[in-house]
Amino acid sequence: MVTAIVIPIIVLYFYWLTKKEMKEHDKKWLACGNVQQEAVLIGEIISLTEEKQRFYYHRYIFVQTLKLKTAAKLITAKKVTPITKNMKIEPFNVGEVIRLYGSWEGTKFFFNGYVGEKS
Repeated sequence: MVTAIVIPIIVLYFYWLTKKEMKEHDKKWLACGNVQQEAVLIGEIISLTEEKQRFYYHRYIFVQTLKLKTAAKLITAKKVTPITKNMKIEPFNVGEVIRLYGSWEGTKFFFNGYVGEKS
């Protein structure tokens, strides 16, 4: 008699807990592409790497890593975009001079806005 009551309660509790956790991760996944624009970086693209990475179970992100040659040194810049149905991949070309808007996290520059510079 007790197991007929306790087992469904346990199953419902873990179902509710899983749904709550998935909602939190979905919010983090959609927000991973939003970067505060508190710094500006201008440089020439030396190399470009694009890859798809797993974020959480069936959620993926698209990471574009740029090596920029600035006036001072070489800098690694990353653009992270959650992969959705209406996602648009930004085209970057090696040798192009661009201005990036984003923020620093350690030695890497994360950005979500950019403008092509006229050379």
